[in-house]
Amino acid sequence: MPKCEVVAFLSSKNDLTKRDSVQIIATKVYEGNFIKKLFQGNGYRDAWAQPVTVPIVHFDTLFGGLTPTDKGGGNQTQSLEFIDSLGNTYTLRSINKDPSGLIPPIAKTLRMGGIITDGISAQHPYGALIIPHMMEAIGLWHTSPQLIYVPDQKGLDSFNLLFNERIYLLEYETKGSGEWTGLEGIVEIGDTEDVQKMQLKDPNFKVDIPILVRARLFDLLIGDWDRHAKNWGWIFTKNGNQTTAIPMACDRDNAFYGIGGLIPSIINRPFLQPILRPFDKKIDYLPGMIKPFDSYFLYETPVSVFTTEAVYLQNHLTDEVIDNAIKKWPVELQKLDGANIAEKIKTRRDDLLTYAKEFPVILQERGPLKEALKGSTKLWSKMNEE
Repeated sequence: MPKCEVVAFLSSKNDLTKRDSVQIIATKVYEGNFIKKLFQGNGYRDAWAQPVTVPIVHFDTLFGGLTPTDKGGGNQTQSLEFIDSLGNTYTLRSINKDPSGLIPPIAKTLRMGGIITDGISAQHPYGALIIPHMMEAIGLWHTSPQLIYVPDQKGLDSFNLLFNERIYLLEYETKGSGEWTGLEGIVEIGDTEDVQKMQLKDPNFKVDIPILVRARLFDLLIGDWDRHAKNWGWIFTKNGNQTTAIPMACDRDNAFYGIGGLIPSIINRPFLQPILRPFDKKIDYLPGMIKPFDSYFLYETPVSVFTTEAVYLQNHLTDEVIDNAIKKWPVELQKLDGANIAEKIKTRRDDLLTYAKEFPVILQERGPLKEALKGSTKLWSKMNEE
């Protein structure tokens, strides 16, 4: 994982442990000339190379002291979990990505690995920062990611060399006690497999389907096509004998996916690559946005639930809410991408009722789920035996 480029430490103090912030560039690796942009698209190349001011953190003092516990991450993102003195868990997720593990052998043979790596430029490095404000306005739970710079420090313990001198998103982890939510009756925060286990053993257990529909329709508005089962946490609450699971989306790397250029526009035609959908004013291929996760949880959900939640979103996700969300970015990022992203969200919102009516129709056409959700293959076998 490449380290970031420091432009300037924004403090007159010489002691690094007492500096407040740093001006930094995520990476310049996605910069390109006219030819590169023509064939591989503009994406968010300027945002990746834009200097931004980021607070410096030291984990031995942050939130009363955070202790690193476990290294994680998927195919692209490097992550590290922490725990505080109260038992709350946090995740440090890298802004910079390493997609080398996704490059197939044939692409390496044809020396096309660079094109795949360059595809990360379609992800907005700071997109996750503006999403919570919108989720707050429409009554959805979120993890409140914060942009931070991690210098060399003892507080990282044995993870120091792997995680120092980079920028990250630090956010609550979607597991643990969930005390940070302040939600009445909360039991814990679990994952999708925990939900499936509860469905097996507890006849009084239920999923908050209207909120899940609202969350999935919101995903359509921000163009987040990467919503598999592992990208959800669930807040478990108890009221008498009734246990309810409330969805909470995490991992927003692919929101506002700005794909373009001659090569990606060919590769990402729906009949070739239905999943990687571009973030435009119109959703070009709705079936590509609907996942096995939806077939599992929402297959029997009436159209009326989708339309009710769509109207709710249209009424509560106002132009003012969207514009104020964009203002959560530094001014430099607002100037680069703010107006473009805001306009696309507003247009999708205005058309949301149409998408909401089509969503359950597509689910019915596909039929019930016939495969395991990501990460729950063994449990799926057990559920189908019973």
